[in-house]
Amino acid sequence: MKADFAAAMPNMIRHAGEWEGVYRHLDRDGVLLDEHHMWTWCEFPGEGPFAYVQHNRLSWDDGRTATYEFGGVYRDGRLYWDTDRFSGYGWETEEGTLMLKLDRLDVPGAYYIEMINIAPDNQTRARTWQWFKDGRPWKRTLCDEWRVK
Repeated sequence: MKADFAAAMPNMIRHAGEWEGVYRHLDRDGVLLDEHHMWTWCEFPGEGPFAYVQHNRLSWDDGRTATYEFGGVYRDGRLYWDTDRFSGYGWETEEGTLMLKLDRLDVPGAYYIEMINIAPDNQTRARTWQWFKDGRPWKRTLCDEWRVK
């Protein structure tokens, strides 16, 4: 199964390791709604139920923090997630862009499409989330990250 996953999503494997970054949530007019710092550890376990596990630590300048951990199951050329906050799937384009379609279970009527691009040197990546609520564009999230390990 791991070999199938690596063959179907070779650029996903490039994301293994620890990342830090800044996430900015903007409304439809480009007004900043929220900004926080993120530490993310992306791992690809050799055993267990998940092909991919992500660990997140969020922190805000006002002292708030949050932590999350979730795993993705690989099948039929895609990663699938089903957590208490979101469910959906991810795939890789021929050009190596990772795409995710995630329904937000913690925000009724909301989902987002995420695009993740890692730089050729594997040291930085950019993520863009296009949010929709009740079928209409709602906000955008811009993520700038750099590898720390």
